[in-house]
Amino acid sequence: MTTEETLSSAPVDFIRAIVAEDLKNGKNNGKVVTRFPPEPNGYLHIGHAKAICLDFGIAAENNGITHLRMDDTNPAKEDIEYVESIKNDVRWLGFDWKDKLFFASDYYEQFYNYAIALIKLGKAFVCDLSADEIRAYRGTLTEAGKESPYRSRSIAENLDLFTRMRSGEFPDGARTLRAKIDMASPNMHMRDPAIYRIRREHHYRTGDTWCIYPMYDFAHCLSDSIEGITHSICTLEFEIHRPLYDWFIVQLGLKSHPQQIEFARLNLTNTVMSKRKLLDLVKNNYVNGWDDPRMPTLCGMRRRGYTPEAIRTFVESTGVTKNNAVFDIALLEHYLRDDLNKRALRAMAVLDPLKVVITNFPEGEIDELDAINNPEDESAGLRKVSFTRELYIERDDFMEEPPKKFFRLAPGREVRLRYGYFIKCDEVVKDANGKIIELRCTYDPATRGGTSPDGRKVKGTIHWVSATQCANAEIRLYDHLFTVENPSESDLELKDLLNPDSLKIVEGKIERSLLAAKPGMLFQFERIGYFCCDPDSTSEDQVFNRSMTLKDSWSKIQKRENAK
Repeated sequence: MTTEETLSSAPVDFIRAIVAEDLKNGKNNGKVVTRFPPEPNGYLHIGHAKAICLDFGIAAENNGITHLRMDDTNPAKEDIEYVESIKNDVRWLGFDWKDKLFFASDYYEQFYNYAIALIKLGKAFVCDLSADEIRAYRGTLTEAGKESPYRSRSIAENLDLFTRMRSGEFPDGARTLRAKIDMASPNMHMRDPAIYRIRREHHYRTGDTWCIYPMYDFAHCLSDSIEGITHSICTLEFEIHRPLYDWFIVQLGLKSHPQQIEFARLNLTNTVMSKRKLLDLVKNNYVNGWDDPRMPTLCGMRRRGYTPEAIRTFVESTGVTKNNAVFDIALLEHYLRDDLNKRALRAMAVLDPLKVVITNFPEGEIDELDAINNPEDESAGLRKVSFTRELYIERDDFMEEPPKKFFRLAPGREVRLRYGYFIKCDEVVKDANGKIIELRCTYDPATRGGTSPDGRKVKGTIHWVSATQCANAEIRLYDHLFTVENPSESDLELKDLLNPDSLKIVEGKIERSLLAAKPGMLFQFERIGYFCCDPDSTSEDQVFNRSMTLKDSWSKIQKRENAK
């Protein structure tokens, strides 16, 4: 496929328009090289999915390449665990960096030499001010900052001090290397920013080789230049950093000058996107790790049963703009339901079992009925479900005194068992406290498969499992982690906004066939919702996470809006 054909089939947005214009004008020798540059200090979340799809998608659409680079400049917070999780998540989303895996730490010696070059140009100096003093000298948005008393040090003195910083002569925090730019700049990032600090921390890749580390703003743009990135796609908060990035590249006279383009990040209701806040949730045990299915992390969503296809479709639907917006999580859930409806195998499970005895069905006999695995996919075929004398139905599928529009089981009323027979409730059995513990029913053998030869109609169809042929399973019912739409904007502490009902665990009854389910397999428990087999599962003790209910609130929202 040619570049023109690829571009014509891609979604139209301002970033793709810029790339198309660059290619038209022969910029960058017709190359498109993008990068996804996460800091390995946490797990990726749904917000990162938008950047991943953009970086890899735009390059692929233009026969380009995408680098995966770990911007690992802060050894105190970074770990190989995060590196591996990032690689797993990018692959899971469906993207491949091939042999283009890089680390900012690969360039530490080069960064150091760039810093030396800035000192020799008179564009950087060693400063003895403390962090608090630097903040005090920086000024405010309306007042210019003050120059450091160490700003006038000679080039020779700065070279000497910086060399000694590297050799470990000074304690942590005693000195920094700062760029010499403009303390009166309206852009706070241009007011002589620090580019190196002393920090004796063990780095997960370089060990204890270094005791000075480059600041993120220094290393990030230089890494892009070293790698020959043509289009540095960033979120809007980096727009104000762009003049600093350009300054470094221009002062150093680097040939490769990536074009930074900013877009609005992805925000969702009922969650938080800050890695710091997500880390707090993990450290304080408000959730069960980074992959807790309530977390917006990609590994958490994967464990819950989200599919990469649904996430990519959702990301595409949000568009690419420079306008910050918060998207309703119901939209993401809508795309997940749509995808799961096509791919999830059907099964029956009962979460709150009520025993039903079919009094006219022989004891010990098993009738194997055909059940459809997926009505959206004929190739999924059929499975067998066992009909026996004793069954379980959902407790709320029976009412002793039903209201007018209750079409499920009630005394003297007939319903259809999914894939099975018509049954009629003849007797209600209660315990000493008046709680219903059993229903005694009769079935019509002529209605096998759910139809009546005499044309008799029933309005209700309910799901069920055999009481003697079913298996037990732990069912984890997940809901939104927070009770408010925008927890980050609340004055309350995050812990006070947690939804106490975000996880409920019940012991359910499942079709015995589900004992063969493997972790990650997706199912629709009929009339209940979509579920994913959890990694905690074994062949004897299955665990299923609820991915989503069957109710699609976004579709209802859209219908309501369209009706206005």
